Amino acid sequence: MDINFEKSALLEIDVQNDFCPGGALAVAGGDEVVAPLNEMARRFAAAGAPVAATQDWHPAGHCSFASASAGKEGEVLWPDHCVQGTAGADFHPGLDTRPVTLIVRKGFRPSIDSYSAFFENDRKTTTGLAAYLSGLGVDTVYLGGLATDYCVFFSAMDAVKLKFTVYLLGDAVRGVNYPEGSVEKALREMESAGVIVV
Repeated sequence: MDINFEKSALLEIDVQNDFCPGGALAVAGGDEVVAPLNEMARRFAAAGAPVAATQDWHPAGHCSFASASAGKEGEVLWPDHCVQGTAGADFHPGLDTRPVTLIVRKGFRPSIDSYSAFFENDRKTTTGLAAYLSGLGVDTVYLGGLATDYCVFFSAMDAVKLKFTVYLLGDAVRGVNYPEGSVEKALREMESAGVIVV
């Protein structure tokens, strides 16, 4: 894969213990994204290119938790996960964070969930990632992480809307597949929007 590192950034989405096997909201094979992301991060770091990692960073009682039962109409509720300061919120221990130049913590507002690396789920509140990347002259992003049909999907779709060229690292994503078929649907929608799966 030929990458123009001067204009590109790697985004590692939510590679956290709670999304990996044994975690509170485990994605099947979630830990399998670690090795390919580490390899890509090494390549980006060697070229002096930015690597950003996102973290779900929820307060206890967050609105997305089924235990809090405060979800808005039509919102998906999840088991308690990635609670601030817990082991579940930590990056997977195999993920090499040395190349990471920016960590974006999202979903820390008690009443708004956050799937995308770029916007909270109100679709207005920004994480600041787009401004950071644009300030570095980045126009292309490579994405991997968890989960294909939620945080990776929304991050990729927002990146397209923000006029970035978007590559999805097909061997570095895994999905929840809830509801059934959501991974295939997400991949179709991303490709239709112009995301390039590599």
